[in-house]
Amino acid sequence: MSNVSRRAFIKAFGLAAVAGTGLFGASAQAQRRAAAHVVILGGGIGGSTAAKYTRIMNPDVRITLIEQNAAYITCPRSNEVITGHFTLDDLTFDYETIKSRFDVDVIIDRVVGVDPDRREVRTQGGERVSYDRLVVSPGIDFRYEEIEGYTAEVAETRMPHAWKAGPQTLLLKRQLEALPQGGTVLIAPPQNPFRCPPGPYERSSLITEWLAQHNPRAKVLILDPKDRFTKDVPFKKGWERLYGYGTEHSRIEWISGSQGGRVLSVDPERMTVEAENGMHRADLVNIIPPQKAGKLAFDIGLVDQTGWCPVDRATFKSTQLDDIHVIGDSAVCDAMPKSGYSANSHAKLVAHVIRAELSGFDPVVPTWANTCYSLVGSDYGVSISDVFELRDGLIQKVPDSGAVSPVTDNPAQPLLESVYLKNWHRTFVKDVFS
Repeated sequence: MSNVSRRAFIKAFGLAAVAGTGLFGASAQAQRRAAAHVVILGGGIGGSTAAKYTRIMNPDVRITLIEQNAAYITCPRSNEVITGHFTLDDLTFDYETIKSRFDVDVIIDRVVGVDPDRREVRTQGGERVSYDRLVVSPGIDFRYEEIEGYTAEVAETRMPHAWKAGPQTLLLKRQLEALPQGGTVLIAPPQNPFRCPPGPYERSSLITEWLAQHNPRAKVLILDPKDRFTKDVPFKKGWERLYGYGTEHSRIEWISGSQGGRVLSVDPERMTVEAENGMHRADLVNIIPPQKAGKLAFDIGLVDQTGWCPVDRATFKSTQLDDIHVIGDSAVCDAMPKSGYSANSHAKLVAHVIRAELSGFDPVVPTWANTCYSLVGSDYGVSISDVFELRDGLIQKVPDSGAVSPVTDNPAQPLLESVYLKNWHRTFVKDVFS
């Protein structure tokens, strides 16, 4: 890594948590009652990071986090719930530490409206919360209408997408365990952009590993609208080594877009999927539909014709409405993938931006990072990492700043990457929620 790239990497990770218990005393709390009020909508990875780091960077402001659920289930590692290596409880985090350690008011309620002229948020429970700065982290929603026959009801009952960790994750787990011997699992990833680009291929891998142990005659079929996917070279090498990919005895098959892999329609009663290359029948169908910004972003008016939220890249301020920052998967962020790590990086930048604007400091030069580990098998990991900078008005990769796992003959490398994943996840969720 060059010296310039190394400096950029260090800047991207330079927002270390420095707050300790007792940092915010009673006198500071009293001062905040008359200070600027930062309100954050959405308590996922982006919103929780924003609450914590806004406090670290802005000790004198009032902060309120509004989230409709009392706890959040993280998507990272939820594929391992499907195969029994994790439980949803392992991935569930509440807001107690953010409340007590970082002195953030947390309101558990559903947002029903935002008045940008009055700078006011309304909740279903009747609260009206005024703000000076609003940060919105609305997550994703789904374009069910792009696949004929696929609906939210079908996803909840017959063909789960399980792309938001929760009940559908458990439904997919039960369906996998009930798969008839020698059955077929069909997984259909969407076209870009979507949340967690390597996720469908990790899911396919871990399900294939599970089947090898519990249903050895079963097979995984991937119908993909794309000809390439994130980390495809090390993924496919792992499939070759572990599952015989590319041979007549392969346990996993990938049909690309140019081979007719784009899904056109589904029939949940017959458990069939029509793709451009013909009709397929499967015993378990996991459709991951095309995606768009979360419903809250549409309700507020933060979305443009693309279905995503355009932002000023230097500040992540909405270009649709004044004084509202949009972070996480819903935001348009060019070369940067839609991932939990990206959302965490967006939130830290916004904490800096709020500090600069409220305190009169010079604006920061934005730099972001993304790191993603995936499992091809329980003890076989692959990864990608990149640093991003603002260049020509767009978020672009810093040249030579990142890498994808190389394909080597060293058997220790993928094993170590699987260990790194577990350590990374433990550190990451601590950074977000505690």
